[in-house]
Amino acid sequence: MPLAMSRPWKHPKTGIYQLRKAVPDELRKLVGKREEKVSLQTRDPAEAKVRHAKALAELEARWANLRAGPKALTERDAHQLAIVAHDRWLEQYRDNPSQQTSWDVELGGRLFSVPKTLIEITVQAERLSDFSVLETPESKILRMEQACLDAANDYLTANGIFVDDQNRRTMARALGVAVQRASVTLARLAKGESIQEFPFSHTAVAPRSAKAGVPQRAVTFQNLLNGWAAERRPVAKTVYEWSRVFRELERHLGHTDAHRLSPENLVDWKGVMVSAGLRAKTIQGSKLSPVRAVLQWGVQNKLLGSNAAEGISLDVKAKQGERKRSFTDEEAKIILRAALLEKDSVKRWVPWIGAYTGARLSEICQLRREDILKVEDIWCMKFAPEAGSLKTSGSERVVPVHPALIESGFLDYVAQVKSGALFAELSPDKFGKRGGNGTKMIGRFVRQLGLKDPRLSPSHSWRHRIKTLGRRHGLAQDILNAITGHGSKSVADSYGEFPVEALFREISKIPVLDLANTAPSEN
Repeated sequence: MPLAMSRPWKHPKTGIYQLRKAVPDELRKLVGKREEKVSLQTRDPAEAKVRHAKALAELEARWANLRAGPKALTERDAHQLAIVAHDRWLEQYRDNPSQQTSWDVELGGRLFSVPKTLIEITVQAERLSDFSVLETPESKILRMEQACLDAANDYLTANGIFVDDQNRRTMARALGVAVQRASVTLARLAKGESIQEFPFSHTAVAPRSAKAGVPQRAVTFQNLLNGWAAERRPVAKTVYEWSRVFRELERHLGHTDAHRLSPENLVDWKGVMVSAGLRAKTIQGSKLSPVRAVLQWGVQNKLLGSNAAEGISLDVKAKQGERKRSFTDEEAKIILRAALLEKDSVKRWVPWIGAYTGARLSEICQLRREDILKVEDIWCMKFAPEAGSLKTSGSERVVPVHPALIESGFLDYVAQVKSGALFAELSPDKFGKRGGNGTKMIGRFVRQLGLKDPRLSPSHSWRHRIKTLGRRHGLAQDILNAITGHGSKSVADSYGEFPVEALFREISKIPVLDLANTAPSEN
């Protein structure tokens, strides 16, 4: 709610002071909101008063320009505004001028030499959204121009000047000239030349989003995600899901500029998701974590000055009755007995393999004929990246075939498959993975058996069960981790190999379930 008198306002959650001022009625349509909120970026009350006075003066100046109505920005006024960019660019690098490498002085004088239409500018922005574009002098010029155009929006808005294509381009040209002039000066200083100091005269209002008040390399969230994905090479599903997260964030922010993202923005976004009823685990693991990881990549690659998501999290505690659990012996019997009657190979064998290996369903569904092989006269399953993506490096492993699977006829089924996927009838999903549709099929199969406890996962509860059985029957912990594909818990565990005979010895301790007598499920 707007304050009666404009004074620094302390945010109740973050403790950071803000300027809050009601927008006059006649300006609300132009401003697009009823109240202006500007972060003062401090928790110190004394400092907040100083920054509040400055921010209020800037706000009043912007409103004055808005009251004057739309008008064409003259080149003279644009160059006057761009003095801030010139002075701050010098100020940023004056002590170490050779560190200024982001602005190419050789190309800076060629910016905006050819007039562009709005369509050409749009095409230019689209071309720059892909990090895979080969860097040539022409593409570098486009990047520098786009950086000026993006910064022009902020300069115009910060000074209350009407933003249209003509004003934006006039402002961008002035910014390009200002930064080029400052960069030439820095290049001379880097060579040891003695140059008379320029008076710094910040007469215009600099955009609050730009740290140094100068054009920055345009970086969208999609830019960062593309760069992160190219370097980290995640599975296609991860890129797809993380892209959706950033689209959600962009809709919340109303823009795509990573430079403009603030911690307060993310706190607000988190609050919206909490209010919408999203689970804490989803917000933390599926929303905030991807944003934090991609922004950190931007920081590490000098595209961002800081990670706005650093330190922003949500306390994730499992509610009572929500924690996933193992299948009990009786529940396991119900599923395995039903699977025995199935003609469909997925329903017949996927639950059985899960029951006696604890393997992830995605790993089971992508098994190939060549992944079932003898190692030192012991039949084994090989979980390898050649068959499909694995969750971690520790997921690549060899697991002996449990005697229960052999007795049930698994090797006979394998022998019928000449080559390729063991479960070829399971169609790949849009990411080319069989596990996606396998999860749906097994989920329906298990739930239809009456096992509807929400703490049960139709596929992952086998993984919980194998861990439970391992503890119950005394399996060596390091070998149990090797069987399930969990990472080493200590440096010592990572030394040496796991002989197949040792793996077979331990996995054989898992008892064969007696399916003769199966009690009805109580779930």
